[in-house]
Amino acid sequence: MRLAGHRIAVLIESDFYEHEIWYYSYRFPEEGAEVHFLSRLWGRPRLTFTGHEYKAPFVCERSFEDLDDAALRGYSAVIVPSAFVSDRLRYSEDLHDLPPATRFLQRAFAEPTIVKGVICHGLWLLSRTPELVRGREVTCHPNLYGDVLNMGARYVDRDVVVDGDLVTGRTGAQAGLFARAVIDRVAAAVPAPV
Repeated sequence: MRLAGHRIAVLIESDFYEHEIWYYSYRFPEEGAEVHFLSRLWGRPRLTFTGHEYKAPFVCERSFEDLDDAALRGYSAVIVPSAFVSDRLRYSEDLHDLPPATRFLQRAFAEPTIVKGVICHGLWLLSRTPELVRGREVTCHPNLYGDVLNMGARYVDRDVVVDGDLVTGRTGAQAGLFARAVIDRVAAAVPAPV
């Protein structure tokens, strides 16, 4: 129960990788953490998203849009999962405005006590805010290698890379290694929020 008293936020949208999301929903609670799945709910009380491979339904009832700074600081980690979650969440009605999910991550990156976990294609959500990863060591899905270079990050050819409060993973297939790194980082460096 290394994470007793901690809360972990995982972003969710349709076309999520079921095995990864199911893994997080069991693995983090095994360590004592409370897991909250957050999304853009478009003013609704809940939305049902579907997975990429099996079209499994997932009901989300929490939005990141209405979280104030105190509620955000109540999370010990914020995770951007693999697959097309980040692609769907990077939509903005006005091309000149940052997507709400990207603004949420900007706020999370501004809090050094929050571990940021980004795996696989999750880096898409940071494409309009390259300053968040510029100069930092990351890994990513091979298809995002050019994106990482264009964002000014330093690519490291490993399945999981930890750079301070940032944990990155190569693909959803490494969700176990990635989750272990997030757990270790939270347990070692972040006291449970009050």
